[in-house]
Amino acid sequence: MTASFDLFADSPEEQRVALGPQAVVLRQKASPLAAELVARIEDVLQHSPLYQMATPGGKPLSVRTTSCGTHGWSSDPTGYSYVRHHPLTDQAWPEIPAAWSALATEAAQEAGFAQFAPDTCLINQYGLDSKMALHQDRSEQDLRQPVVSISLGMSALFLWGGMQRSDKPAHVLLHHGDMVVWGGVDRLRFHGIKHLTGAPHPQLGAMRYNLTLRRAR
Repeated sequence: MTASFDLFADSPEEQRVALGPQAVVLRQKASPLAAELVARIEDVLQHSPLYQMATPGGKPLSVRTTSCGTHGWSSDPTGYSYVRHHPLTDQAWPEIPAAWSALATEAAQEAGFAQFAPDTCLINQYGLDSKMALHQDRSEQDLRQPVVSISLGMSALFLWGGMQRSDKPAHVLLHHGDMVVWGGVDRLRFHGIKHLTGAPHPQLGAMRYNLTLRRAR
């Protein structure tokens, strides 16, 4: 199925925007906790510093990344996988902050996925030149579990594709505090980030954090 709609003009009053049968944007869902979420990012980065990964083919990603939880998502010449230690420090990943897990569980419940309990969170830091090519999240053992994404900082143009990389993606503006939840029949949709857009964020400046919480094991 090809995603063929653009969501530039969705009303700011519309708090729930359906992307598919089991995919939804929850506008401003994270806003009441945004300051705490950002503070906890800084705590995590003290133990798990950001670094630049490369694809298995050796192409550097334009985002800087790190993880927290029992496992962290990683890329090396053998492919994509979840690992137990930070590849630069060789230390175990720090725990997912309780506020992040609680928010992700609540958002998943609101989107129709009961009892979601994330065990990993990927932290991506986007700069003005960063983007993320269309890809699927498929390294997890149980693909019945949803993906929960939290946007913080500058707005970004989110690409929401179909089941094939060649399907034309929808364009969805994501703002500070927005959350996206997808699973079920939409779990393996291709998705990505085209670029950041709009003014620098008053607190975070010309950058964006994306927290992606999943159940890896």
